[in-house]
Amino acid sequence: MAQRIVRVNVAQPQEMVSALVTLREKLKIPEEYPQEAVDDIRTVDLSEYPDRRDIPFVTIDPPGAADLDQAMHLSREGDGYLVRYAISAVGLFIEPGSRLDQEVHNRGVTYYGPDGSIPLHPRELSAGVASLLEGEDRPAYLWYLHLDSEGALSHSWVELAVVRSRAQLTYEEVQESHDTGKVLADDVPADLTRLLAEIGRLRIHREIARGGISLDLPEQNIEAADGGYQLVYRAVTEIDEWNAQISLLTGMAAARMMLDAGVGILRTLPAAREKDYVRLRQVAHALDLDWPKDVSYPDYVRSLNSEEPKHAAFLNEAAGLFRGASYLALGVEEQESGRDKKNDGGKGGKNNAGKDAADKDRGDREVGNDAYSEHAAIASAYAHVTAPLRRLVDRYSLEVCRCLCAGEPIPQWVLDALPKLPREMAKAGQRASNYENGAINALEGLILTGREGEVFYGVVVEASEPKEGSEEQRGSVMLSDPAVEASVTGKNLPVGTDVRVRLTEVLPTGPRFQLVKGKHAK
Repeated sequence: MAQRIVRVNVAQPQEMVSALVTLREKLKIPEEYPQEAVDDIRTVDLSEYPDRRDIPFVTIDPPGAADLDQAMHLSREGDGYLVRYAISAVGLFIEPGSRLDQEVHNRGVTYYGPDGSIPLHPRELSAGVASLLEGEDRPAYLWYLHLDSEGALSHSWVELAVVRSRAQLTYEEVQESHDTGKVLADDVPADLTRLLAEIGRLRIHREIARGGISLDLPEQNIEAADGGYQLVYRAVTEIDEWNAQISLLTGMAAARMMLDAGVGILRTLPAAREKDYVRLRQVAHALDLDWPKDVSYPDYVRSLNSEEPKHAAFLNEAAGLFRGASYLALGVEEQESGRDKKNDGGKGGKNNAGKDAADKDRGDREVGNDAYSEHAAIASAYAHVTAPLRRLVDRYSLEVCRCLCAGEPIPQWVLDALPKLPREMAKAGQRASNYENGAINALEGLILTGREGEVFYGVVVEASEPKEGSEEQRGSVMLSDPAVEASVTGKNLPVGTDVRVRLTEVLPTGPRFQLVKGKHAK
């Protein structure tokens, strides 16, 4: 599939660098890894684990990626399929409670910005001995996901094993192979793209049937170009979507294991609010997109193509529709949630179900015990397990699942961490979101620098109630060109209406506009 990149005016690099330095200082994002933490990296004896290097795994990632969390191998199994998914066992290199462990907990996630990433782990781990690099022997949590002919999960299992990736592929390379039949490499299974397409499509059909929504979400990046920086959308390929379905499948299998055993940690998300759907329709209007009133949100989203600039902008806004994502610890005191109660499931320690926990897949039950444990966008119980190099919580959920499959006691270091993880991840997630959004806001501001006083067309997509004794309102306006959302003030902000706004100032947090009275229509 051809890709289209959406490019916006270029900003000056030094201004961007200064804005990012200020932003990192404000958010207290740690940059350099303390040497004493790096020195804590443990040596792992691979001879202790089963040897699965005969399986021809491959990785699929963006070009130049070095922190490779997952590798896959797909095969037919009767009239169904077997997905083998290897995920980095980075936790084996970290002594619980060590200086390194403390630093990882302090960071929580990898932070991404236009001038590079600030990794969760030292690069000696994330881009070194824990990364599933081509041709290297690595310890991994190896998932066995058995699917029937319709793509439903019938059985799942995970073990620690030694694996070796045969090739480091990019999304574009695999997409080209799918489209043209081009051979990827001698060591890559010839049926990789065909099986990925079959399984991916089956899983998408199942997602639609259960009411789940996967956004064809383009990557919105800030890249250096032409002596400056620019805002870039990377359109999503079919391979992106199918690959994402393998990750979702693994997360759903993990959640099912943990729910059955009553111990672990889930990723949860409440249903969207009606006013958020109303706001999103206003965004579509601002971008001159036709969203018929009788077309539902899931159907409309699936009709969009991230290669189209306006569609890409809408999909980025749609990503904020579902709010309130959090983590739910199972089998421990939920002190971080404020409810101060225990789950009715397992109490930690040895799981009495042992291996049976992995066998209780019960056909096609892909939802949790109740709405509280569910991820509304996925329409299923779900757990984060596929990105341990970039996300702290995955290390713990992976080890819980391995222990459940092996019938082993859950390690005390895992049980001690579970009640604290929801708060730790919330803090890290908020900081990462503020950093990424702040970088985009700074760039949008720099793009508009020098245009103060100009009038732009847009649509007000939200507005707050005015303070007592004042008619002035604050809100957000979505411009039609450039496709920027920014702060706006004015009397009686007309939500959902075409407006003219004047750029009043550009701040490090982004541009600010004032409503222009008079005729609003373009």
